[in-house]
Amino acid sequence: MKGGREKLSVVVITGNEEKNIAECLESVAWADEIIVVDSESKDKTVEIAKKYTDKIFIKKWEGYANQKQFAIEQATGDWVLSLDADERVSTELKSEIENILKGETEYDGFYIPRKNFFLDKWIKSCGWYPNYQLRLFRNGKGRITPRKVHEKFVVDGKVGYLKGHLIHLTHIDLFDTFEKINHYSSLSAEEKSGRKVRWYHILFVPVFAFLSHFILKRGFSDGIYGLMVSLNHAMTKLQTYMKIWEIQNVKSKGKEKIRW
Repeated sequence: MKGGREKLSVVVITGNEEKNIAECLESVAWADEIIVVDSESKDKTVEIAKKYTDKIFIKKWEGYANQKQFAIEQATGDWVLSLDADERVSTELKSEIENILKGETEYDGFYIPRKNFFLDKWIKSCGWYPNYQLRLFRNGKGRITPRKVHEKFVVDGKVGYLKGHLIHLTHIDLFDTFEKINHYSSLSAEEKSGRKVRWYHILFVPVFAFLSHFILKRGFSDGIYGLMVSLNHAMTKLQTYMKIWEIQNVKSKGKEKIRW
């Protein structure tokens, strides 16, 4: 307790995030402690982060889950808030967290609604909102699931829900979007490589993924933005299943392995 208030540690993992890190850390400059775990960035990420904290750890990249688990293990506050570099804490969320720090609560963790932006548009369809994320938890109560992609925090205890938003600027431009599709589909393919893939998976899974997002999850309500989000979801599925098939069927025969 600090002056009748519990302490908050904010943890962020980074890797060449000079475009994002300043706004991210500025949104939590009010926290008691900011911890940045950087995976040997080649840009100005660390230099910028030093303006906000001296608790910067350089750690060779070992995957999202390992980096985040290491980050929360460095936290000394009573509560931990985990952020990605492309996320920002809204004013409303800050106020809610401050109230939690000032008073007793029965909860050990909280889900936070997230506003996901595609280009300059807040996407309310496609399952992108409210997109609750378990990111705030008592120190020692939270841990990360050991997955290659779409890792999540779990909390040992009772979990509640907040109303203030995390702002997620996940797709700034289409170049960035296509890079992410390639990257995440590769990780997903590695994780699912034990799943046998047939030709009909490659053909029909992306179609179903598109229809699920655009029709069932009302992507059409966000107009052309919802259309593109739905198509990107389908492309991610297409690349994932093609890469799984490649892992299972294409032999290098002494040739250098092709990098995705």
